[in-house]
Amino acid sequence: MRINRFRAAGLAAAAGALALTAACGSGTPGQPADTGGDDAPEGATTVEFWQLSFQDVENEWYEAAVDAFNESQDEIHVNLTQVPGDAWEQRMTAAQAAGNAPDMYTIAYNGVVSAATTGQITSLSPYIGDDVWSDVQEDVLASISVEGEHYAFPMLVEPSAVLWYRTDLFEEAGIDGPPTTWEELQDYAAQLTTGDVYGFGAAQSAGDMGWSTWGLQWNVAGHLPISDDWSEAQVGDEYAPLLQAWQDMYKAGSMPQQALAGYADANPLGEGHLAMNMGGSWFASVLINDFPEMVGNIGAAPMPSFHGDPEAPTATLGGWTWVVDAKSEVPEEAAAFIEATLGGGDDEQLLEYFAGTQFSKYSPRASVNEALIEAAASSENPWAATIAEQIVPFSKPEASYPWDISMAFATALEQAMQGTDVSTALADAEAEINRLIEANQLAGTAPQP
Repeated sequence: MRINRFRAAGLAAAAGALALTAACGSGTPGQPADTGGDDAPEGATTVEFWQLSFQDVENEWYEAAVDAFNESQDEIHVNLTQVPGDAWEQRMTAAQAAGNAPDMYTIAYNGVVSAATTGQITSLSPYIGDDVWSDVQEDVLASISVEGEHYAFPMLVEPSAVLWYRTDLFEEAGIDGPPTTWEELQDYAAQLTTGDVYGFGAAQSAGDMGWSTWGLQWNVAGHLPISDDWSEAQVGDEYAPLLQAWQDMYKAGSMPQQALAGYADANPLGEGHLAMNMGGSWFASVLINDFPEMVGNIGAAPMPSFHGDPEAPTATLGGWTWVVDAKSEVPEEAAAFIEATLGGGDDEQLLEYFAGTQFSKYSPRASVNEALIEAAASSENPWAATIAEQIVPFSKPEASYPWDISMAFATALEQAMQGTDVSTALADAEAEINRLIEANQLAGTAPQP
């Protein structure tokens, strides 16, 4: 049974480390919400779908998408359960241990490869056609694939690093536009630091640095700090400019001595405490909703490139995907729902999701992103097109290796920021990553796309 059968019927288409989930949306405390379990048509196949609870507008979209699918045909009935973030791990672990995990669920990009290689999720390639996959951005497709098989369908992408900046403060300082080099970034940060305003804000703790700087690691070195086959550390002097930049701005006082908030938090920018703020694309919705008076004074641009190439990556793409559990007895039906909703039926309902989140998130599908950019042009989000056109296409997928590797590099960055000799910090990171490789027998285990 292929999804085309449901299209013909007139179908209307509607976790990784905890440190990463903050970048991709946060769960809401409370009890799980179950939707649509009591009105399944007689004889219909039921698909159990668990969704990590997000913002209200996102949860409402999920409910509407499930309702639209269920009402469009009577062969498959999707039962949606929305699980709060603080209960997700416990509920999922218990369900898997008891052998009654849901048929499908949401999972962050950085968790897909691990779940696939450990046999937790099933390949969707047999159930979703090549014509659908061909519309997915190439780098995103690589992040959900193992040995040519696609194990998740991507719903959205969120660039982890955007340079948000105060246009009014730039004008007052006589600075014409955002920095395009790291020399300019540091110079502007110094000029813009005055009174209770710091020139530049970014991640300052290892936990936040671990995931927010993946794009900058790619930018400065052309690779991440472990070899492609995970057999050895790759932490050479090529990373020195990144560590040195953090150290120099911290020492100069252009950055606060203690971060004003976690990396995912846009409030310090909205409150006027930062002139430039490295933050994710999700800042847009916070600024529009909570600081509307500031929107006209804030611009968005790509983070500067260390080597001056505007098309070199400075961000990674986080976000959420839908997967089918390896033990599901109805993978074909679950995949039918996924393809109908995310893969190219009537995309109007999918566009409603991006509109509802105020175009602060982007589509991994090229055709949908084109429509998204057009729709965003008349929206209240003045930064959407810049992010979609100048950042998303040049971003890299999130790292898929164990989180401890990211923390080893981030610890070196944090220590260098606080004054440790850059060469010493890099050498320590290299030694720690090599230790982790040996301790966890990682050599040769990197999944192949």
